[in-house]
Amino acid sequence: MMTRAELRRWQRQAAAMLRKAGIVITRQEASAIEAADCGLGRFEEIGLGVLVYVNTERCCAKELVLWPGQTFPEHRHPPVSATNPGKEEMFRCRWGLVYLYVPGPRTRRPKARPPRGREATFTVSHEVVLRPGDQYTLAPNTPHWFQAGPEGAVVSEFSTTSLDELDVFTDPEVRRITQIAR
Repeated sequence: MMTRAELRRWQRQAAAMLRKAGIVITRQEASAIEAADCGLGRFEEIGLGVLVYVNTERCCAKELVLWPGQTFPEHRHPPVSATNPGKEEMFRCRWGLVYLYVPGPRTRRPKARPPRGREATFTVSHEVVLRPGDQYTLAPNTPHWFQAGPEGAVVSEFSTTSLDELDVFTDPEVRRITQIAR
């Protein structure tokens, strides 16, 4: 659980990182940044900042902000219905460095490591390194996780409709929607 004061602090830091990446946002957008702590109480290590620009029945655009070395846990976007195979998403690195892990041949010397104590919940180990300007598209229902490099990172995400509350995490203790203490 996160306090409102913690949320405001993370929002300010995320807005500063977006500015550092050359991304202009409004005050209203800065105050709408989500600090997704995954319910584990280790936000600086496990989680990310999320600014949603648009999320309609057809498309979604977001900025993902990662602090130095921060990891977003392994998850997938499952089928939603017979006509909706799940979220297809494209990541485009805007600033910093991101290590993305997807199915494929195991990377021999990966740059990132799963967070201490959670290693067993990270099953995909093919590394894709995203530098500014690089992008990668994930098909629906593809397991993936990612970690920022030593300076942190900003990643633009473009996708079909995002239903974050339906994401399936490999770690059964992860909760996608952050609880804010009153």
